[in-house]
Amino acid sequence: MPSFFKWLIVFTFGFFLVRSFDLMILRGKYFRKLADENRIRKIILTPARGKIMDRNGENIALNSVKYFDENNKELGRNEGLKLESEGGKTKKFWVREYPLGKTLGHLTGYLSETSEEEIKNSKKCILFAGDTIGKSGVEQYYDCLLRGERGEQLVETGANGETIRVIAEKQAKAGEDLLLTIDSKWQKAVAESLESNIGAVVVLNPKNGEILALYSFPSFDPEIFTKKRDEAAINKLLNDQTFPFLNRAISGAFHPGSVFKPVVATAGLEEGKITAATEFEDTGVIKIGEWQFTNWYWTDYGKTEGQVNLVKAIRRSNDIYFYKAGEETGAKFILKWAKIFGFGKKTGIDLPAEINGFLPSPEWKEKAKGEKWFLGNTYHLSIGQGDLTVTPLQIAVETAVIANNGTKCTPHLNPNFCHSDAETSVEESLSCCQNLNIKPETINLIKQGMTEACSEGGTGFPFFNFNPKVACKTGTAEINVNTKDTQAWFTLFYPVDNPEIVITVLLERGGSGAYDAAPVAKKIIELVNSE
Repeated sequence: MPSFFKWLIVFTFGFFLVRSFDLMILRGKYFRKLADENRIRKIILTPARGKIMDRNGENIALNSVKYFDENNKELGRNEGLKLESEGGKTKKFWVREYPLGKTLGHLTGYLSETSEEEIKNSKKCILFAGDTIGKSGVEQYYDCLLRGERGEQLVETGANGETIRVIAEKQAKAGEDLLLTIDSKWQKAVAESLESNIGAVVVLNPKNGEILALYSFPSFDPEIFTKKRDEAAINKLLNDQTFPFLNRAISGAFHPGSVFKPVVATAGLEEGKITAATEFEDTGVIKIGEWQFTNWYWTDYGKTEGQVNLVKAIRRSNDIYFYKAGEETGAKFILKWAKIFGFGKKTGIDLPAEINGFLPSPEWKEKAKGEKWFLGNTYHLSIGQGDLTVTPLQIAVETAVIANNGTKCTPHLNPNFCHSDAETSVEESLSCCQNLNIKPETINLIKQGMTEACSEGGTGFPFFNFNPKVACKTGTAEINVNTKDTQAWFTLFYPVDNPEIVITVLLERGGSGAYDAAPVAKKIIELVNSE
């Protein structure tokens, strides 16, 4: 080894030895004295939380700074900056802001101080008492990425607690920024169109599962937890019987009604129980013992529709056809294909608090209720009624499968949510998508029926002669026979020839799919296209 490097090593070692001797021996007594007098204080440096932006870079969650003087009096921004420039001592705290407020409340989520239980049970990242963390939405799901790493200062303080000097410091590391697939243009249009209707809307790209808008009403402004902390407003929302903190798009369980029929059609066709030529006569009502199972056209107008094939059954949402098709197919195969479409389990979206929904089965009924599964149960399942419950996001995914020619994509908000998997092609893994191996003839028949549903003679009359051409399915699901309350559903995709958009609307106890939910979807598209 050259002598130069030998001397360099000796010099470096000697320097650290002398420095250590100085700190531990010569000045150790001094620092112990300061510590004994409580004149050394550790200050936690809070990192700036990463920004959250929509797909176009528009800020939907960002930070501002609050200034306080040495007496903990809050200062205005200009006042704080002036005091700093003049050498005065200030304290600064990061404050989270949400420019779109209620429009994105459920999606962004909110921040609050961590609890002892969260500190104890955290598995993703280390939490400390006093940390501010995400409590819902994207803020919670991506908390570890957004939160950054806190820093520390050791400071010497005077007799009155004032800072004399900084002894040591570890800088805080800011959190990472997060760019979402959300398009604020779509999100704003959805919020405006839903207006005061309790419900939810999902807008996604069927080709890759990217969520363009996801909204639930009533909503809340996340800034009541941060920038403008308002305990009264928080308590009022907590006690609100419309449950404004419930994200109905992913956490609400609803009977789907006729928007579930594409699954039944797929099951019948794929299992060879029905074909394009299969017809059933619409008798208006089917009687089994003392039970009656009717078609909406008979109930509302006292009319029947003659011989009905699959395309006409979807176009007219004919219950008699689907009762009989469900009987031919059987609950076993309907449930099999419902699971393939993703019902009865979470979609896997990168948001917390998603629920499974519920798929009733003969085994479940016998175990839970001590009753056998009857033909009437199959009839109810075949038109999306009975004990079946789903989320609006699950219906959006079902619609996307038809739009995307039988390929199901996991809905997601982070464009980097999916990662390459060695066992699959790069294209498939990166797009979060899986081919369900549904025959093209099956998809084409259902697409034809949904296209005709939004054409003259179909049930989706608000979209007759609409440009662009859409394919749709209406749904009106009974909640309570006595009160006549119904969930109003409408789900669509467009353009028909090359679908790029899926929109699913649910109005909780909102009336009719055609008369109430469809106009909401129409207004959304019109608002987006008008910009």
